Amino acid sequence: MDSQALMITLFLLLHHSTGPAAHDDSWSMKVPAEVRAIEGYPAVLPCSFTHPHGTQHTSMHVMWRLGHGHTGTELFRCSSLNGSQHCQPGPHQDQRYRLEGNHRAHDLSLRINSATLEDSGRYYCRVELPGQPQGSYENKMGTRLRVEAPPRILSLTVVGSADIGLKALCQVQGSPLPDIQWMGPDDILDADTRPPLSQEAAGQHHTTSQLLDIQPGGQYTCTASNPLGKDQATVYILLPSQERSMKKHRLTALPLILGLALGVKVLLALGLGTWMIKGSIKP
Repeated sequence: MDSQALMITLFLLLHHSTGPAAHDDSWSMKVPAEVRAIEGYPAVLPCSFTHPHGTQHTSMHVMWRLGHGHTGTELFRCSSLNGSQHCQPGPHQDQRYRLEGNHRAHDLSLRINSATLEDSGRYYCRVELPGQPQGSYENKMGTRLRVEAPPRILSLTVVGSADIGLKALCQVQGSPLPDIQWMGPDDILDADTRPPLSQEAAGQHHTTSQLLDIQPGGQYTCTASNPLGKDQATVYILLPSQERSMKKHRLTALPLILGLALGVKVLLALGLGTWMIKGSIKP
């Protein structure tokens, strides 16, 4: 395992799942209850086993599933035949997954390259020894992979009109789920938290916050933060006189998002001739 994987993948060894197989008390498999990783870096899921019929096996199949049993999704499979020291994946194997451990030493650890938030879930390790009595075993508890990521503002939009009222919507991604704070022209503002505006997508990685009753002439900043960092986006709302000036200069009504250094974003919203570009914000 390279040093980067060792530093980034954090093993939370809460307990080992080592229970005996129902048919043979000498089978055992050890896995951590949870592994944490950072988005974009490798994650390693440890798995090792013992077998009652010695340590040398002519052939071996190794499998990893996301989800338990046959209802789970098989992510990795390799086979080692005729005493080979290499466990050969299938021709259609996703190259993000590879066997990190030495299967001949009963180490079936799985490496996931460039982990994403969508990789979070519970993984199950399985080994099959063709021709051996009681020749297969799968860990029943699994290992939970928790992929964490700093906040990222996916969108900042303004909806409504001067007649019915204006509101800003800030959609955010991150894990742990980021906290969102709004800053108005003069002070920190309270977001409206009524459903469905704070709904979170499956996996608990996305949330949306809305700010009600925003006013023309105001500048509003959405800040998302979690223990891994923060992200910001700002929108400025035109006064009626500024809107007329925009029309004179034939500015295109098109929302833009510019990525700045250190992950800070400024939303430049030009919507229906109502919004105008405002200057940058500090990280």
